[in-house]
Amino acid sequence: MTTTDIRETPAPEKPAHRDGNVLRWLGAYSASAIGDNVFYIALSWAAIQSGSPAQAGVVMAVSAVPRALLMLGGGVVADRFGPRRVVIGGDAVRCVAVFAVAGLLLGASPGVWLLAALGFVFGVVDALFMPAVGALPARITGRGQLARVQGMRGLVIRLANVVGAPLGGLGIALGGSATAFAVAGLLFAVSLPLLVGVRVGKLPAEAGPQGARTAWSELGDGLRYIRRHRILAPLMVVVALADLGFVGPLNIGLTLLADERGWGASGVGLVLAGFGAGAGGSALLLTVRGRLPRAGVVLCATCAVGAVGIAAMAYVPRLPVAAGVALLVGLLVGLTGALSAALMQTEADPAYIGRVTAVGGLVSLGVAPLTYPLTGWAAGIWGTAPVFTASAATCALAGVYGLCSRGLRAAELPTAPPRP
Repeated sequence: MTTTDIRETPAPEKPAHRDGNVLRWLGAYSASAIGDNVFYIALSWAAIQSGSPAQAGVVMAVSAVPRALLMLGGGVVADRFGPRRVVIGGDAVRCVAVFAVAGLLLGASPGVWLLAALGFVFGVVDALFMPAVGALPARITGRGQLARVQGMRGLVIRLANVVGAPLGGLGIALGGSATAFAVAGLLFAVSLPLLVGVRVGKLPAEAGPQGARTAWSELGDGLRYIRRHRILAPLMVVVALADLGFVGPLNIGLTLLADERGWGASGVGLVLAGFGAGAGGSALLLTVRGRLPRAGVVLCATCAVGAVGIAAMAYVPRLPVAAGVALLVGLLVGLTGALSAALMQTEADPAYIGRVTAVGGLVSLGVAPLTYPLTGWAAGIWGTAPVFTASAATCALAGVYGLCSRGLRAAELPTAPPRP
């Protein structure tokens, strides 16, 4: 495989959406993301069929624990061995594990603990896989194209959410959980040859010996690097506060709110569709434009204004109005997330990008899901409106903190170099 030194070779001049290397990565990411959605539909269905509702909840939540515990280590692994190798290995392990469970389901009904073990394996793999996925774009295209790549990635995430659930349901309807697991495994398998064909830049540090440094020392180096960085340090605080304020209302609070208002499951679907459309619109904006001026200010401002929409959702009585508010929240918060990811990619030194990505994703992917019981408990005591308001205040605090940071306020995305 041919590699180039990304510190010495100019970035590709062609736009990311016309770069075959980026498109191969995008195809692999699409197959893997859709496979993720199919997998969790199949896992939840198999868990419900095999145990009690409480046991099914444990099966679905068990993957969050290894993600929270191992995510930072996953960033070290991505930086030490290269994100491409880790992503290929992660999809290969997931493919084998899912096909194995699908085969077992054909012969017998699995116990709930087997399904919990499968969820745990996915959590461990995700802890290594997700930082590598976040670190890979910086190694396959130029800095000026990273915002566009994040927009393309956001569109894929929305596509996977729209396509994955119906595809998983179709697999269950045709042949039960075994068929749905097999579909997920097939999608993971499709991603592998595409990933093998992706060319990555080679860092100078990779050309020589790695030395005897331990993973702990490399992790410490990464954390110190972030803490001393004038943009990344405040950006991590903004990302953490925004995720803690947003994830609970979206995943738990919305269901409780719909139950209070009598909107039913279709109402939840409509509000989520509004959010998804808004987030997809922000991803499309970045894909088309490639960058936004004054990215740091826009990031923080959209976070603060989006917080107003989060609070408003708890007080609008009519479902169509709630869906409209969700559309606005999705547009604003989606833009916040896309710009955050793009700034992490462009501001981080390539040698630290895996660890930077791991810290950025730790709260949303590892810690925030563990707050779901707290969100439900608080809503049961005080009601959904105070919970939404408190969550919105946390998001607003994130935006205000970012605007108070001189470094983050001045942050800009790089401009793509002109084509010769």
